[in-house]
Amino acid sequence: MEEVRVRFPPSPTGYLHIGGARTALYNWLFARKHGGTFVLRIEDTDVERSTQDAIQEILDGLQWMGIDWDEGPYLQSEHVEEHKRVARCLLETGHAYRCFCTKEELEAKREEAKRERRPYRYDGTCRRMPPEEAEEREKRGDPFVIRFRVPRQEGSVVYQDVVFGREERAYRDIEDFIILRSNGLPVYILSNMVDDHRDRITHVIRGQDHRANTPKQVLLYQALGWPVPLFAHMSLTLDPKRRKISKRVHGDVVTVRYYREKGFLPWAFCNFMALLGWSPGDDREIFSREELIEAFSLERLSRANSVFNYDPDNPRFFTDPKAININAHYLRTMPLEELIPYVEEVLREEGLWDPAYAGERRGWFLAAVDLLRVRYFTTKDFGTLGRPYFSDEYPMEEKAWKKNLLKDKQLARWLSLLADKLECLEPFDLGSTEETVREAAQEWGIKAGILINGIRAAVTGQTVGPGLFDILVILGKERVVRRLRSVSRRLAAHWAKEESGGEGEEGAGDLGKASERPPKT
Repeated sequence: MEEVRVRFPPSPTGYLHIGGARTALYNWLFARKHGGTFVLRIEDTDVERSTQDAIQEILDGLQWMGIDWDEGPYLQSEHVEEHKRVARCLLETGHAYRCFCTKEELEAKREEAKRERRPYRYDGTCRRMPPEEAEEREKRGDPFVIRFRVPRQEGSVVYQDVVFGREERAYRDIEDFIILRSNGLPVYILSNMVDDHRDRITHVIRGQDHRANTPKQVLLYQALGWPVPLFAHMSLTLDPKRRKISKRVHGDVVTVRYYREKGFLPWAFCNFMALLGWSPGDDREIFSREELIEAFSLERLSRANSVFNYDPDNPRFFTDPKAININAHYLRTMPLEELIPYVEEVLREEGLWDPAYAGERRGWFLAAVDLLRVRYFTTKDFGTLGRPYFSDEYPMEEKAWKKNLLKDKQLARWLSLLADKLECLEPFDLGSTEETVREAAQEWGIKAGILINGIRAAVTGQTVGPGLFDILVILGKERVVRRLRSVSRRLAAHWAKEESGGEGEEGAGDLGKASERPPKT
């Protein structure tokens, strides 16, 4: 294969969304597999909508994903004069002509075609204008566009698409399309292909929505005598209602920034994105960076559109189930030291970071993260579900309060007695804590599960999590004893108020703190 050169040319009119991110990823994978060049080009010629903030957002998104570029970022706006020169060249060689038809005239013809129930295509009125007349009208200052002169003899535009195979479009089905607007600015079809030629792009990997443009661009390449790149039109990414993904319709939920802020790991996000429209040919779903580069091929791109099954109404699992499961796999299995920076970032954001976690408490911190991650799905879980482990201020889930702590009135007394037993326990480890809890349950004639569930709710405010005895050991004796006694007092107050005819202690949602801070000494 010749030297591979591919490009990603986003328009900086908004955040980098998942469709663009996938396009960038596929181009990057193809370049890396073949030792080629990945060019980043910012198509910023939409002056009214393009912003510097959007450009930076695109760069930040790609860098977060780990997609590095070899050339660029180039700005398309810096080459507008070149695009104009090419349009003029096509005009001078007879491959294009000036069109002076007004908007009103064209609209009238569209309406006529609509009434006659036939597709509208420009009828070539100005195509028949003598060049001398057209030049004279230009000198007079009459507004015009430049249209490409599509061949009118029998024949077709033929090109090869890696995904769709041989593509053919009859000349008669292609109208004389505009390449330069009346304001003197080039249109996308021209600018894009001129930039691709200048950047020596060998493979154009883009979405199926560009297939309609391709025959026109091939005609431009042929008219200019330029080599035609190989095209690969990949499937589109649709929402659950089979609509094309767009920030205008779907909001932030389809942007790369959204998933970064929701606690996705960069390569887990890339791994999932790769599977939206590409298959390795087997049942593998988890790939390291090196494995995905090795496995990727344009021939395995799907023709069928992929569906991104996100659920913005579900705050816990807001995104495609496959995406969240892939992220959980990486979170739970990646080397611990690689995960730690992401956890630290979340804890800092939530005000839970303790400098000691990087110093004298480093061992405890690593052990806590390693214990918790086996139950978590995103790094954000460390700042929400993990709060009881990194702070003495944490919420009590309503379910934990009602189901686990109000299940038996005797729990107030049992938790207090258990706190006394654990306070004297040496050593305070997995074996000794489990033995103490199970012996206490047997002594008091209750099922061990009732006591275990009550303890879990008391020390974490939650109904699920790691194994209880792992929790007790990682929290440590002092915090466990203090929390058991605190919740015991709250339960006692709740039942006392209820028996006296009051409304009872405030509910779980109003507790605020499930334990009290130790007194200052």
